[in-house]
Amino acid sequence: MTRVELFGGCCAACGRRFRAAPPDGMPPGTPFGASIQALLLYLHHSHHVGFERLARMMAELFGLKISESAIANAFRRAEDAMTAACAAIKERLLAARVIASDETTARIDGATRWHWVFVTTKAVLHQIVPRRAKAVAEEVLGEHRPAVWVSDRYAGQQDLAPAHQVCLAHVLRDVQYAIDCGDTVFAPRLRDLLRWAIRIGRRRDALRPATLATYHARAERRLDALVATPAAHPAGRELQTAVKAWRTKFFVFLEDPDVPATNNACEREIRPSVVFRKVTGGFRSEWGAHIHAGYRSVTSTAGLNGKTARQAIAQLLAGTFQTTPEAL
Repeated sequence: MTRVELFGGCCAACGRRFRAAPPDGMPPGTPFGASIQALLLYLHHSHHVGFERLARMMAELFGLKISESAIANAFRRAEDAMTAACAAIKERLLAARVIASDETTARIDGATRWHWVFVTTKAVLHQIVPRRAKAVAEEVLGEHRPAVWVSDRYAGQQDLAPAHQVCLAHVLRDVQYAIDCGDTVFAPRLRDLLRWAIRIGRRRDALRPATLATYHARAERRLDALVATPAAHPAGRELQTAVKAWRTKFFVFLEDPDVPATNNACEREIRPSVVFRKVTGGFRSEWGAHIHAGYRSVTSTAGLNGKTARQAIAQLLAGTFQTTPEAL
């Protein structure tokens, strides 16, 4: 670690305080370079280290005395870069024909907010907003309409594309609930059908289009037969009613090889932020939530192209972050 990086702090080697000129390109009055700023962002947002512990870690590990307010200021200085990167990520997201989405709760100064994530094979966009309403997704999309939307069965995620693939993992969870409640007719047969269809989906790349079309037709016929089968158990009847309501949205992934059978990509994307909320208790300010959403968007998009979170945030602060695979 260089003296330039520790400007205004302590030398880790000898413990003596010193003053050094800030590096070229460092904003006036900024006591820490981009490498320190990137490390702070990485430890806080990727490893959920709170401000108090982060200040203690920097002092004990690196001999760098930094206050919690200085950490907050370092994060705040990244806000413009995060905003610009998210705008570029959004453009790449809207170029996709298949978009998956999910949402969960967030906390800002004790108030409930909603953390949305939008995922394609090329970009990931996180947003923390006051509402869970469908208008959030519509605002992200603007005039764009993807060919297929992938999500759970929440009403706010519906009618955002001509075709919709429901998450079969969520459906299987409801199927298991009906089985646990005692249904021995409809739910077990539906479970077997969905598991079979998912296994076929995993082999799509190795199947000829005609073969896949045959499997798709078979899946549809089997589901039609199941829906027509009387369900005696109350839990089975309730599940059957739900299946009828979502009848056309189960096997889109057997028609389109770009469509996943589940929404697990979004689940995996949103899980680290859920852990962050549980560990830290949430955010203390709107801008803090905005920084976190931007950080997750940048690092997750870079992760799709083989870059680590540490590499992505370093690129962002250096002004070299781009959303194209070649640049990443």
